[in-house]
Amino acid sequence: MTVSNILHHKGSDVVSVSANCSLQEAASILTTKRIGALMVMSGDEIEGVLSERDLVRAIADGGGGCLKDTVATVMTPSVITCSPTDSVTTVMNTMSSKRIRHLPVVSEGKLMGMVSIGDVVKAKIAKAELEADALKTYIGTVS
Repeated sequence: MTVSNILHHKGSDVVSVSANCSLQEAASILTTKRIGALMVMSGDEIEGVLSERDLVRAIADGGGGCLKDTVATVMTPSVITCSPTDSVTTVMNTMSSKRIRHLPVVSEGKLMGMVSIGDVVKAKIAKAELEADALKTYIGTVS
């Protein structure tokens, strides 16, 4: 199973903000959309990613007043991405080794979607269930 399969089922919509958006606005979007990360974009260009973790660290360091600051002040500018052709196992390994929960999906320099650790785990479980069902069917025809 590949990242492309995940996007096919979940969709390729990506919620984004500009780097000059306030952290308060970004937090509100994350809450309203019930998501854990926002892409920081300038047109079609990826400038960074802002995760819930980035927000929590900013508040821990600067208190509630930091919510007036811009996304640019706390976003992660060096974004780790994956490809639609990457396997679910590859993506899981990347997320685990880099300690991240969201990966933008990029193909030929264009943002194609975003996958979360939840999406990846769901895909792994679906694949395991499919394989188990296939084995049960096979065993039933052999006996």
